[in-house]
Amino acid sequence: MTKNNTTSTFSKWTGMVAVDDTALAVTDTGGSGIPVVYLNGQFATQGYWKKVIAELGTEFRHITYDERARGRSQRSADYSFEVAVRDVDTVLAARGVAGPVLLVGWSYGAFVGAHWAARNPARTLGAVLVDGAFPYDWLDEAMEQRIRKLFKRLNWVMPLLRPTGLTPRMSAEQQAESNIEVGRISREIELGPVLDSITVPARYVVASGTSFGSKGDEQERIRTGLDAVILRNSNIRISAKVASNHGAILRKDFRAVAGAVREIVATGDHASSPKR
Repeated sequence: MTKNNTTSTFSKWTGMVAVDDTALAVTDTGGSGIPVVYLNGQFATQGYWKKVIAELGTEFRHITYDERARGRSQRSADYSFEVAVRDVDTVLAARGVAGPVLLVGWSYGAFVGAHWAARNPARTLGAVLVDGAFPYDWLDEAMEQRIRKLFKRLNWVMPLLRPTGLTPRMSAEQQAESNIEVGRISREIELGPVLDSITVPARYVVASGTSFGSKGDEQERIRTGLDAVILRNSNIRISAKVASNHGAILRKDFRAVAGAVREIVATGDHASSPKR
């Protein structure tokens, strides 16, 4: 399943993990600390986590990877959300991590982390959800058309940016469909029950202002969808509300994200947890 130089969990490993019709670029720092799995933004790469990982240091085992067609990962015929959740299991199995793990997801990755934590409570120490996974009905027909137009407008520049790793190896149509799918899984009737079913500590780090493609106070209104969830589920709390916007939060407020990780660790005695 892996192409690697070493399988030791005590040394850094970087390689490709085969899954379905593709292969994912994975990095594992190794070590005997609590495994932390980082789940990227929708079209982001594992490099976005550099400052968070540096802040947390060597007391944790850090596992990052590029999702399908992002970063150094290969193209696929399937970019669905469901397969993104399933790929978490593939990465963990490839690195010999049976659990438990601590999930940290930003934006799209927050949705992946919330779903995975809800489905795998026995394998999850907790989840840090960074400015994503807010239950809110923001997708309607007009918004769907706006998304399609936005990615169609960007289509000409994407091939120029792909060599830099700033855009995925997906067509504009595929990216638009992925974004629209997020709107569907964000609906309160869809995401609300997922968040309600989380039985492990979950901590949100919430940004301020706008995100790419949003207008006015749209993003802040979406964030209010979390209020009712917190009232219903005592396992879910806001760890920090930071000043940076959605796109800059991992760069400017990495300490708040690291703080949320440590907050989850402090909720229980993980000293006796199996370290893999």
